[in-house]
Amino acid sequence: MKISARNVFKGKVKKVAHGMVNTEVIVELPGGMEMVSVITKASAENLGLTEGKEVLVVIKATNVMIAVE
Repeated sequence: MKISARNVFKGKVKKVAHGMVNTEVIVELPGGMEMVSVITKASAENLGLTEGKEVLVVIKATNVMIAVE
């Protein structure tokens, strides 16, 4: 996967909280820092996000996205 964003951090999903439309995803980075992203429930399901899954946190401008390889 190649992307233009320069801020990409590897981490593990700590918590996935599904709502009716959106899902809050908490990702723990090495060293214990956490990043939180709110994405659509459909996106979370399509990415197969579950606790413990390794993911990439991608930050571009004011958006925080979740990516998997």
